[in-house]
Amino acid sequence: VAKDLGLQLPALSDSGVRILDKGRTPYFALHGKTGHLVIAERIDREQLCENVHQCVLRSGVIVEGEM
Repeated sequence: VAKDLGLQLPALSDSGVRILDKGRTPYFALHGKTGHLVIAERIDREQLCENVHQCVLRSGVIVEGEM
């Protein structure tokens, strides 16, 4: 995420970058030392998408401050 946004790692935390997940469970997070997008919570496809052929988890990245 840091690389895609063109930010250095110290700027990642200073910019207030956070992951916005739809729903109550935060499934994704940013690794503070690498800037990588990581799985923060176990993702259970059967629980999330019961009786749905194509399962999609939507999330976004919010950057506060200047880029």
